[in-house]
Amino acid sequence: MNDYLLSVVLGITEGLTEFLPVSSTAHLRIAEALFNINLADGYWKMYTIVIQLGAILCLPVYFWSRIRKFLSTFPKGENRDRNALTHPLGLTMVAFVVTAIPVFLLTKVIGKHLESLLIMGSSLLIGGVVMWIVDAMKARWEAVGPQAPGTPICIWRMESMSLGQAIWIGACQILSAVFPGTSRSMSTIAAGQLAGMSRASALEFSFFLSIPTMVVATGYDLLKSLRSKGANPLGVSQIDAHGWAILAVGFVVSFVVAYGSVAWFMGWVRRRGFTPFALYRILAGLVVLAWAKGW
Repeated sequence: MNDYLLSVVLGITEGLTEFLPVSSTAHLRIAEALFNINLADGYWKMYTIVIQLGAILCLPVYFWSRIRKFLSTFPKGENRDRNALTHPLGLTMVAFVVTAIPVFLLTKVIGKHLESLLIMGSSLLIGGVVMWIVDAMKARWEAVGPQAPGTPICIWRMESMSLGQAIWIGACQILSAVFPGTSRSMSTIAAGQLAGMSRASALEFSFFLSIPTMVVATGYDLLKSLRSKGANPLGVSQIDAHGWAILAVGFVVSFVVAYGSVAWFMGWVRRRGFTPFALYRILAGLVVLAWAKGW
């Protein structure tokens, strides 16, 4: 396949799956395997990092008005009842720190799992079952809304979250780093719903949490590659004009597709929930497991 067309396909794959609860890591690995991309090659390792950054950077653009509002109300909040830790920005950073420290300490373990189709397939399957059960438990109350007596959903807006909920979600996000295929968004959304958050508020916090989480993670990996360090080093001097063009195409395509995906996903979840994504995960997990076992 032409390198530019391949970059477009991979950019679309990353943009579509980065924020949907279906695991962008698993889909990228599957796509790379289908197109016989050498995963030991430093350039393609770097390419994966670059298109992830493209997808992630769509979030500050999409949520710019919310981010400005949060910055202007920090640390007291809209109702003047918050502090630096319980303000939405503070909660985001707390959840990020809860995730970041264990993940950094488990770097070597994570690296061993990244290319395992067996782990990806199992994580897709198990995560799909968990997401389906959790969403089904809350579906009735989502339909009725916050006015329903006895509803187990206590948080309908991200601004009303508690410190404990942020810590819990950050802890659950660790699973997505240790077990590729789990999906960062799936783990944080399901964790939020289990902690009493509505679909929309859990999804929105998942988006905000992904900004520091993914920027730091991908930025760190990119820096290691550019400084010729890490498992698959690649210095800037080794990239020719053609290589830079391929990176640029993937970055732009990933950004544009991810922006559209986020906008669509926000609207879909408010109306219909996560069940279709859970079913897709289960089916995809079974397919990947069959492939991994050579069936």
